[in-house]
Amino acid sequence: MADHSQFRLLRERRFLPFFLTQFSGAFNDNLYKNALLLLVTYTTGSLLGLSTDVVVNLAAFLFILPFFLFSAIAGQIADKYEKSMVIRRVKLLEIAIMAVAAAGLWMGWYEVLLLLLFLMGTQSAFFGPVKYAILPEVLKDDELVGGNALVEMGTFVAILLGTLAAGLIMAGGEPQRVAAVGVVVMAVVGYLVARKVPTTPIGDAGLKVRFNPLRETWRLMGMARENHSVLLSIMAISWFWFLGAAYLTQFPNFAQKELLGDESVVTLLLAIFTVGIALGSTLCERLSGHRVELGIVPIGSLGLSLFGVDIYLNMPEASVPVDWWALLSDWDYLRIALDLLGIGLFGGLFIVPLYAFVQQETPEPKRARVIAALNVFNALFMVVSALLGVVMLGLIGLSIPEFFLVLSIMNLIVAGFVYQQVPEFALRFVIWLLSHTVYRVRHQGLHNIPEEGPVLLVCNHVSYMDALVIAGAVRRPVRFVMDYRIFKTPVLGAFFRLAKTIPIGSRNRVPDIYNQAFERIDEELDAGHVVCIFPEGKLTQDGDIDTFRSGVEVILQRRPVPVVPMALRGLWGSFFSHCGGPAFSHWPRRFWSRIELRASAPVAPQQASADALYQQVSELRGDRA
Repeated sequence: MADHSQFRLLRERRFLPFFLTQFSGAFNDNLYKNALLLLVTYTTGSLLGLSTDVVVNLAAFLFILPFFLFSAIAGQIADKYEKSMVIRRVKLLEIAIMAVAAAGLWMGWYEVLLLLLFLMGTQSAFFGPVKYAILPEVLKDDELVGGNALVEMGTFVAILLGTLAAGLIMAGGEPQRVAAVGVVVMAVVGYLVARKVPTTPIGDAGLKVRFNPLRETWRLMGMARENHSVLLSIMAISWFWFLGAAYLTQFPNFAQKELLGDESVVTLLLAIFTVGIALGSTLCERLSGHRVELGIVPIGSLGLSLFGVDIYLNMPEASVPVDWWALLSDWDYLRIALDLLGIGLFGGLFIVPLYAFVQQETPEPKRARVIAALNVFNALFMVVSALLGVVMLGLIGLSIPEFFLVLSIMNLIVAGFVYQQVPEFALRFVIWLLSHTVYRVRHQGLHNIPEEGPVLLVCNHVSYMDALVIAGAVRRPVRFVMDYRIFKTPVLGAFFRLAKTIPIGSRNRVPDIYNQAFERIDEELDAGHVVCIFPEGKLTQDGDIDTFRSGVEVILQRRPVPVVPMALRGLWGSFFSHCGGPAFSHWPRRFWSRIELRASAPVAPQQASADALYQQVSELRGDRA
């Protein structure tokens, strides 16, 4: 596992310079923004005749407005031109903006500094699409989740460190000058590391860049709608930013009014939330088995709601002021800290696979524009989040814990809608849960399954869990061929229909179902999908592999495709097998059992007879049933 850890990417040039570039950018954004707001709050008390509360919201608006205006143009540029070049140009723009900002900080031109927030937002809007579009081009498929995890971890850690750095600068001497030097130095550092980002292929050199923001933003929305699963994933990611913005915005008032905490409590809450997201992001790769695994997304959404509800149910009755130590030493307060850690952790589990899925499922020539559409949705959801906070806390008069409860309930509703619209989320969740709790699955040779194109898998049939074990191990979605009678059971039938399983029966007893099965198999293979059959036609009664029937030859005569022999080892004797009597008829004797799934090199359809495949599957399985 150490050889596959995502942290090894931090030692490689194809990833490290990019990681440092995006880290320095996120750090500098937050250093500048928070330094400005603290200067306005503690030095001038107002700006342009506006109160500090209004200035804070105006600053947030100015920073986020460019994402609406320029994301469409940014996506086009990132798809048309070489991405490392785009990154370097954007970082040069950051140096120019920060040079003016440094003069403004040095001279106290706060009105100019406020305007520069709009330019910083513009720079970030142009960096956003290329930031995520470049990852699938420099990383392998089994590194995509780990790379996204590091980017999400780095982003939130940079936000935290930038915020803390602004606070430390304000607490020291000559804060304006120190901040001026700091933002320029970080911008220069970001450009220097950006020069080491490796070159990538150009997505669509013939693309004509159009500079009509409104029309092109509408085009982006249409592009995002081309793939329904990608669109729903984009909406789910934006929903996470909705929740994240809602929580982060309320931290100061939550600490002060609900916990009676001082400034150190606000900082600690932010740090705990950030650490949670970093932990959840890095945990994704281990839980997903180095692949894009949608099965852990529902786990993330469930955790977000459960810990949010727990905050509401277990709010301490604060009566005396507290500091950061009380938050960590008193159980009543510590539970709130752990809840925020849990929200961050499950948020990381929620968002990382979604980002990787959007990147993987979007064609390369338009990937940056789809990411740009995602950024527009993110910005929109964060604005709506702020408006909801104003309505709930201001007009309706909810307390902040009550607001967190409302967010948790809304999250369950949104998650249910997304999973109903894209059944693959719920399907992968069930598969992941069963294959990671009932068994410990080791696999060998699964790289022999082609990454794309039609392929037929053949495997021995030991238990009712065989299909779930295979589906949980194979990277590509698999269409299984299974006995039609299993579809008559209320729960399993609905589940296998959701998985697009193909029902089959005896040619003599149910000829219509038999013929329809081969038609469906041919259609799936023609569409370039993976189909898995169990040529024995039934579960083994004695642990040995039964004779392979001729159905596999019928399939290959109609559609000659590569065949990958597979073998399951260790499932005989489980609760779901016929060992010791019919399956489900005896008490489970073991849990968390170690089982194996082995695959050999693809066999050409001309050599894939039933007898030859039986021999290969038998050799793969060996003596262990």
